[in-house]
Amino acid sequence: MIEHAVAKEVGKRLALEYQGKRPFDHGCFDNFLPIKLIEKVREEALAMGQADPQNMSANERLKTSFNPDRMPLYTRAVFNALNSRAFLQFLEEMSGIRGLIPDPYYMGGGIHRTETTGMLAIHADFTHHSLMNLERRLNVLIYLNPEWKEEYGGSFEVWTDDMSEKVASFVPVMNRMCCFSTGQNSMHGNPEPVNHPDGEPRLSIALYYYTATWETGRVAQSTVFKRRPGTADAYSSEAILRVIREIVPPIIYRKSMNVFRRLRR
Repeated sequence: MIEHAVAKEVGKRLALEYQGKRPFDHGCFDNFLPIKLIEKVREEALAMGQADPQNMSANERLKTSFNPDRMPLYTRAVFNALNSRAFLQFLEEMSGIRGLIPDPYYMGGGIHRTETTGMLAIHADFTHHSLMNLERRLNVLIYLNPEWKEEYGGSFEVWTDDMSEKVASFVPVMNRMCCFSTGQNSMHGNPEPVNHPDGEPRLSIALYYYTATWETGRVAQSTVFKRRPGTADAYSSEAILRVIREIVPPIIYRKSMNVFRRLRR
């Protein structure tokens, strides 16, 4: 386990590479963890096998998430370390976000596995952890794919909110960590279908971090999907609701949504 002082110092060194990026703070760091650790996690992730895909839709295809509580002991220990005080201090120094809180429920996090032709369209994440009443602030993705090439698909992409520009793209190579600050407009995803020549899945560690900054009366945003220019990507209803929220007074919007939910029951 890394010492707290060392973790903070490394975070401070990486802050210049992370903070101030457009369109939102983000960073990509290679050789992030000891390679033997990453290889062991990959081994245990592959041993879980191919499960039934979750949330099959036009925006998310052939992706499975394994909660760390279901994983073998070694991988569980790695997730515990990535939620430890030392790692939180590293993330806080790097991002400038204080008071980060890990998610013991791993809501949406864990080991992610995407099969051949699988993808995740460009989106901004949900903003509110309803069980803990916390605000989502930071995503950490660590990839488990040896010798992965760009033409194999599955690259992590960063886009502007108006979808006019792809700002960055990172191939999900082994032991690469991509991290970014989340918000209503942090558009990202891996929209290019996985296409490994040997049929290998795209694997990653995914962790999300929060702060106790959620305010009473604030309207939570669900995942918002947006279409890349010149593609057949699908929109989501949440993208339309976001526009409505910007026009309609908050109290009217909340009352209207309460009526809408009752009608759907």
